[in-house]
Amino acid sequence: MMVEDSRQTEARYLLRHATLRQIEIVEAVARLGSFTRAAEELFLTQPTVSAQVKSLSETVGMPLFEQIGRKIYLTDAGSLVARGCRDVIDSLSNLEMSLNDLKGLKKGRLRLSVITTAKYFAPLAMGDFAKQFPDIDMELKVSNRDTLLKRIEDNLSDLYIIGHVPDSGLDLELIPFAPNPLVVIAHRDHPLARERAIPLERIAEEPFIMREPGSGIRHKVEEHFAQHGLRLKQRLVLEGNESIKHAVVGQLGISIVSEHALNLESEAGPLVKLDVEGFPLERYWNIVYPRGKSLSVIAREFLAFLKEHGGDYLKIG
Repeated sequence: MMVEDSRQTEARYLLRHATLRQIEIVEAVARLGSFTRAAEELFLTQPTVSAQVKSLSETVGMPLFEQIGRKIYLTDAGSLVARGCRDVIDSLSNLEMSLNDLKGLKKGRLRLSVITTAKYFAPLAMGDFAKQFPDIDMELKVSNRDTLLKRIEDNLSDLYIIGHVPDSGLDLELIPFAPNPLVVIAHRDHPLARERAIPLERIAEEPFIMREPGSGIRHKVEEHFAQHGLRLKQRLVLEGNESIKHAVVGQLGISIVSEHALNLESEAGPLVKLDVEGFPLERYWNIVYPRGKSLSVIAREFLAFLKEHGGDYLKIG
């Protein structure tokens, strides 16, 4: 009981001494990793930003940021405070959107984070959604799987699109909404390009271009070959599908990518899909968000939009 009273007293202290402006500033500095960029975003001077961060640090009783060289980093206390600031801002944003919804207006902000392969369709979906709600602000962040999971943990976006969902300890709502097949690709002049029903063992003999550690595709590929007692002959590790496609065009090896990464490739171009036994590997795109998170009106609208129309942006061809 005394512990609970102590927490309530601390909460009331923060309510009395922390201002909404300070909360907004600390959230921006934490998100952008820069006092200067936060000042620019909020149309403030850098000394004002520094002074407000210092004031909230004194209210908390611990430093929120530390500077190492030219970079600033959140302290442990700063990470907790930044997360709390985001929760406050999200709650107020959701309130504003709900009030706008009662007025028959669709205004607000949609923040979407996606893994790198989803960049081929996410902007198209967001563009069509924006046509329905032209007054909303949008933010799209593209990252690999590990970075995206950290964004979920830090509550940096409203919704997230990911392929393979690892056992990360995060309690997530997961909504599969479209297929995401993985295919083996090679240069058109590769000796295997004209073969059919290529055994998996034969693929394992080829120099292979791998995605970076933390990639969901890499995890799925390694898992699949391990299940068959095989290891790939890794020649090169690259980040992102575009780098991998260029390396395959350069005949540095073969690779495995999402079939959607080939949508903009010409059929007469230098890349071909290999006919490999057991491929395409079936995967799905998933919309995820933390279980229990209160989605804004706009986020719920976009979630419904993706569930209904998401597959339209993922047709292979």
